[in-house]
Amino acid sequence: MPFTAQTEIGRISRLLLKPPAAAMLDQSSIDAQWQQLNYLSRPDYSAAVDEYNAFVELLLGQNIDIEFLPASEQTGMDSLYVRDAAIICDAGAILCSMGKPARSGEPDSCAAQFEQTGLSTAGAVVSPGFIEGGDVAWLNPQTLVVGRGYRTNDAGIGQLETLLPDDVELIVVPLPHWQGPDDVFHLMSMLSPIDEDLLLVYSPLLPVPFRQQLIERGYTLVEVPDGEFDSMGCNVLATEPRHCVMLEGNPVTKARLEAAGARVLTYKGTEISAKGCGGPTCLTRPLLREI
Repeated sequence: MPFTAQTEIGRISRLLLKPPAAAMLDQSSIDAQWQQLNYLSRPDYSAAVDEYNAFVELLLGQNIDIEFLPASEQTGMDSLYVRDAAIICDAGAILCSMGKPARSGEPDSCAAQFEQTGLSTAGAVVSPGFIEGGDVAWLNPQTLVVGRGYRTNDAGIGQLETLLPDDVELIVVPLPHWQGPDDVFHLMSMLSPIDEDLLLVYSPLLPVPFRQQLIERGYTLVEVPDGEFDSMGCNVLATEPRHCVMLEGNPVTKARLEAAGARVLTYKGTEISAKGCGGPTCLTRPLLREI
């Protein structure tokens, strides 16, 4: 079976996570950070550990090889959302430059892990550029979409383009203001690939030219209803084509995915997802997938 890092839908074979014990550390650390980091409410550490353990068990049930990032003095509790610190392509890891200043130490922490586990580094985006992994998604192995918003700027996108393999097409999508610069809105807040011809989207926030382009490229769009956008109904992790994981509490979106032929598993994420606005794609950094 061939493998690539340049897909969001191939069966995940290698995955990076960072558990609460290494990111949140303990309740006192959470208490000192959550308001400054704009969490919706205070996470409970013990409940977060229980939720995360169940989330990991769900992923292990998909026969995924999981690596865990260790604790680091460079990072805070937002490092639980491990996707944002790096972009993975077939040339290796591209280290991000975080648009949220409190997360600036996360890419270096990931770089140390990659060096230890033998994953090559293809380069790094540096200031004045910034880019976060939640703004970047592979439509297919030759096409990468990047959202231009408050967490990802033009300088970061320009640097990313020079670090990608030459045969990759880069599509830049302007992101809406939505809740403003302090919100955690990313490209993947409104788009999740489910299969090579199937995307989960929240169309009210998609730019019209981009939505039309997706349809012209042959994608079927599964629409997230208005009532399930804030509960991260659009943030769905494909563990393999048409097999996906989503936060519980989004029954309409789940039913629509199933009607499109997807198998959907859900997890409880009150502490690890809802309060920090980070769904399953945010919690995970796939490193290698089968195609």
